[in-house]
Amino acid sequence: MEDVDVLVIGSGFGGLGAGVELKRRGHSSFVILEQADRVGGVWRENTYPGCACDVRVHLYSFSFFPNPDWSHSYARQPEILTYLERVARTFGLLPHLRFGHRVVETKWNETSARWDVSCENGARFSARFVIAGLGGLSRPALPDLPGLPTFKGPVFHSARWDHSVEVSKARVGVIGTGASAIQFVPHLVERSPKVSLFQRTPPWIMPRHDTPIGPGLRALMKAVPLVQLLFRWALYWLHELRVPAFVKATWLMKVARLAALKHLENQVADPSLRAKLTPDYTLGCKRVLVSDDFYPAVAKPNCEVVTTPIDTIVESGVRTRDGQVHPCDVLVFGTGFQVTDIVGQLSVIGRNGASLADVWSQGAKAWYGLAIHGFPNFFLLTGPNTGLGHSSMVFMIESQLAFVMKTIDIVLNTGARWWQVRDDAEASFHAAVQRRLQQTVWLSGCRSWYLDERGQNVTLWPGFTFTFRAGLSRFDKRLHHLEGVS
Repeated sequence: MEDVDVLVIGSGFGGLGAGVELKRRGHSSFVILEQADRVGGVWRENTYPGCACDVRVHLYSFSFFPNPDWSHSYARQPEILTYLERVARTFGLLPHLRFGHRVVETKWNETSARWDVSCENGARFSARFVIAGLGGLSRPALPDLPGLPTFKGPVFHSARWDHSVEVSKARVGVIGTGASAIQFVPHLVERSPKVSLFQRTPPWIMPRHDTPIGPGLRALMKAVPLVQLLFRWALYWLHELRVPAFVKATWLMKVARLAALKHLENQVADPSLRAKLTPDYTLGCKRVLVSDDFYPAVAKPNCEVVTTPIDTIVESGVRTRDGQVHPCDVLVFGTGFQVTDIVGQLSVIGRNGASLADVWSQGAKAWYGLAIHGFPNFFLLTGPNTGLGHSSMVFMIESQLAFVMKTIDIVLNTGARWWQVRDDAEASFHAAVQRRLQQTVWLSGCRSWYLDERGQNVTLWPGFTFTFRAGLSRFDKRLHHLEGVS
């Protein structure tokens, strides 16, 4: 068993950010365990055609490592993956990375006041602190469709794209119209002779206005870093202006709805198709998507939008409830991710043998999505109610990491045996978040992936990101317990 001070799980934005902050504060005894063979998290897993960020990239990047060379305002997946690989190299994280290490259990050892961590490959670690950067957009959600095993052609989820499948001569069935689907469907329509898009609920789509970043602006940002910093902060505050429409003055969504309907009208001439693509729920209740090419793609003659519910999958395609069989040679699922299953298959056992799965059996909760009572010295990055409907998750990650580093230093400097958030502080925080969520657009009546099986929103943060950061800006001793420190 290998002993380290800090063990980090995952090497996406969260895990790499944790590694960078540990290095910057002089910590050297840490490892970053990654189940795959390279860094990247969601940007390693999702390689489907058209994969790109839906937040402007100068905001969707680390504040401590600006990149003046982004080619587009919304960065493509290969560029973001390359950026994360540069982060690992530039900040000296490669010696700390252990690839092929899938963590299956983290168990608190009461005697040693350390975490015993076990990996699928047999490797074992003992760590004083665990930082879990698991992410939520890497574990595909697949619907349980009857007859699926009988289908004769290739079947895959967008997050496990099979690049060996040649779609130029194949009839492709796409199941789902989420954020990934609206990015890859235009590419399939451009290449495939026939695309059948099976839509259960149409998404609200706003214009993307994606533009190339010219060499002149890139050169200016490189020569004068202040320009990029000011641009980043301008983007940040523009994004924050959207918050009232989601959480306070939800009537503002009516204005946005008119803009979305105008976008649809401008891009789809056929009234019957427009009717299929028009949502019947409040804009913002489900994730609002941005695209300039989805509507033109589905309006092409070789694309069919099917709104009749699926009955079963057959050998040759998809049969809908009206009895019609839609011939398909390939099936692609754009059905999203297991977002509310926050720790996935990872077993987390805290004090007194308590399993996190059992603790969360009535719904996931954590103080600022980060700290869980009964799980000492354990930090969960982007945990419950940290997701955003309006801005960059990188800002949230950096906010959490600042508190993590502060807490680690306090434990080490005070001689505390361990730290944990107090039970009443966690309960009070969770209750306040759920109260605020009741008045938001996300609980206006639709069914979305923001909600768990009990209908509780355990995904989104109901407010401004600067209030989230402010709540983590100081270590309030009234909210936390340091074992062994009076």
